Amino acid sequence: MAMFDLSLDELREYRPTVAEPDDFDTFWSGSIEEARAAGGAVEVTKIDNRLAVIDTYDVTFPGFGGSPIRAWLHVPAGATGPLPTVVQYHGYSGGRGFPHSFTQWAQAGWAHWVMDTRGQGWSSGGASTTIDAAPEAGANHVPGFMTAGLGDPAQYYYRRVYIDAVRLLDAALGHSTTDPSKIIVTGGSQGGGITIAAAGLAPAAGIDLLGAAPDVPFLCHFQRALQITHRNPYGEITTFLAGWRDQVETAYRTLGYFDGVNLGRRARAAALFSVGLMDPVCPPSTVYAAYNFYGGDATVEKSINVYSHNEHEGGGIYQTAAQLEWFGELFG
Repeated sequence: MAMFDLSLDELREYRPTVAEPDDFDTFWSGSIEEARAAGGAVEVTKIDNRLAVIDTYDVTFPGFGGSPIRAWLHVPAGATGPLPTVVQYHGYSGGRGFPHSFTQWAQAGWAHWVMDTRGQGWSSGGASTTIDAAPEAGANHVPGFMTAGLGDPAQYYYRRVYIDAVRLLDAALGHSTTDPSKIIVTGGSQGGGITIAAAGLAPAAGIDLLGAAPDVPFLCHFQRALQITHRNPYGEITTFLAGWRDQVETAYRTLGYFDGVNLGRRARAAALFSVGLMDPVCPPSTVYAAYNFYGGDATVEKSINVYSHNEHEGGGIYQTAAQLEWFGELFG
């Protein structure tokens, strides 16, 4: 893959107009309030993970609509807290996987929550999955999740996922292993988009995050992505609109509620982004649109690591090393 997007100098200055619905804040504050009102218990059960240096807990927490969402909680063996805490969200098709699948932040000495993504998880495997049991899930859509409920923001798939992400923060804040002043959210690709959403919705939810680390984030500047890449998952939306030709305006209005550019403006946590300049899945200009607007007009510490010759893998283990250093500095 070659560099197909804007030059790096242009990317650094790229601040496109991204439509934002007039009732954006009301929509999301109401969604958070509705989810919390639905109630539901958080269940945390210690399991045998076959690992000597990490303790793992099987977690079920109430997500959107009170739906039971699964997660893992990993902590250093014998730790009781409160600990600096990392909350991780997954890329498209990913889920929490097996208890041993994602443990690196606990290996660093921190509490590590790993959210299952409702309806997904086939690339991670594992003993259990979280179904997308909401009645809205049955709407007509192109195979995949990008167009499920696209005709109505109240029914769109990512409303449920983004609220699940906030409710996991609620669950973490209610657990004894969590230091409430030291929470960082992170994830790659779709997980990066969910990370931006969690950071952007946290102030409305009354949650103070210490940091956010979106890695090659997806779900940002949808219209630009559809114009310059045919690759899935964005391609699912193109396929949908190629068939339902009369739904273009409706679709873009819905996507405005879920765009990482609009959500990131509201974030107040420090941020460490990453981008691959040859990325055909999450084009660099879409990542930079979210990064450049992140924090809005507030003074927010942020930086972005640029991987000039990489595609959607981005920095890989190099970015993990950068995150370990950055997380450690924030946690002190």
